[in-house]
Amino acid sequence: MDLAQLLDRSGLDVLEHLERQVAVPVLDGLQAQGDLIVIPHALVARTVELRTNAWWQTVPHGGVELVRGVDGRNPHTLVADPDTCQWSPSIRDPLNLGIALFENSAPAYLIHPEHGGSGVAPGRWLVRRQQERGVTLAVNRLLIAD
Repeated sequence: MDLAQLLDRSGLDVLEHLERQVAVPVLDGLQAQGDLIVIPHALVARTVELRTNAWWQTVPHGGVELVRGVDGRNPHTLVADPDTCQWSPSIRDPLNLGIALFENSAPAYLIHPEHGGSGVAPGRWLVRRQQERGVTLAVNRLLIAD
């Protein structure tokens, strides 16, 4: 699928300078899009899990906004074909960087106005925020928000 097709299907848009005819890659492994990191859940399953009262929600046609930039713009939106992806923000992550878990049976996509689109192969995935860490204490960490 190319970016133009993905945008048509989702109803979202990206900045004008991005090439609409570029193929959107679908990756089956660790990946990043701006300040989000997408991790195969199997890599962190021993430490990151759903809370006991967690619920799954179907990703709607317009997608799910996972995070927005500090200035309120530039959302990272998870989109998928109907009935192929569910997500839950109710997770326990010891690093406190986790945003959500999602599980998809067909490719799901992250769309960002500045970064375009990236595809995620079927599986179960953890979405985390990116952080920068100072050289001294973990409390010096800085969350990245593009």
